[in-house]
Amino acid sequence: MSSNAENTLNASGSSFYWALKLLPARKREAMFRVYAFCRVVDDIADGDDPASQKMQDLEIHRKAVEVLFSGGKPVPACVEDLRCVMDHFDVEKDDLLAVIDGMEMDAYDTVTMKDEATFDLYIDRVASAVGRLSDKVFGLSGPDADQLAYHLGRALQITNILRDIEEDAERGRLYLPADLLAAHKASGDSPQAVMQNPNLGAALDVLATRAHNHYDQTRDALSRLDRASTRPARMMQAVYSRVLEGLEARGLANVHIPVKFSKFKKLWLALRYGVFG
Repeated sequence: MSSNAENTLNASGSSFYWALKLLPARKREAMFRVYAFCRVVDDIADGDDPASQKMQDLEIHRKAVEVLFSGGKPVPACVEDLRCVMDHFDVEKDDLLAVIDGMEMDAYDTVTMKDEATFDLYIDRVASAVGRLSDKVFGLSGPDADQLAYHLGRALQITNILRDIEEDAERGRLYLPADLLAAHKASGDSPQAVMQNPNLGAALDVLATRAHNHYDQTRDALSRLDRASTRPARMMQAVYSRVLEGLEARGLANVHIPVKFSKFKKLWLALRYGVFG
């Protein structure tokens, strides 16, 4: 089955697209709709409009979510498309609003994380909240499902942040916690200055170790959850943990050197952890 939601995610080039293709049709379509919503609000935050316009557009989507859960008909199509997800899988309104909260943190010309608490809040909103929405569609609940959403979201997002330091810096964004940088004497007055700081590697090592711990906690949760229901999570854990290992092999502070992940290796991991896992 194809849909506008599926086409939106496929066109984005997201790694999640092929992971979600592993799901049964009804759950797959629901997840495509969830991720299409996330993609739309993410595109708003990443767009070229002034921050004031981005905030207005995100507020439109926030109000639309409220309308959806009050039984009305929201205007943005990506929110209306969530109606069947809400009806059949009992997703939480607060998690959808948390995703918008995270995009609001991304909507400004300059983005920084003033401290570890802000960093963790940002990651919870843009990643772990999506994990909690996914749990509902996967049919998962309880402490192990909560553990999966919490740790896999953080593991994936920290890996993304470590991978995209240079790309984010080009847009005036620095997602590394300022207090962590200061503790390792790796601060700078701009993202470019931080990238050139000789102590940057020490701060990045802390985040990489943290990501590994989150992957370990993810594996622990997955060991107690139904394998068929968690195939997309298993695939994403496998692929992104390899990305982290690739970044470490390159040198975390060598942010100007891209890490290539071959299509063959991605396919092998998809087969290993998605189809046969």
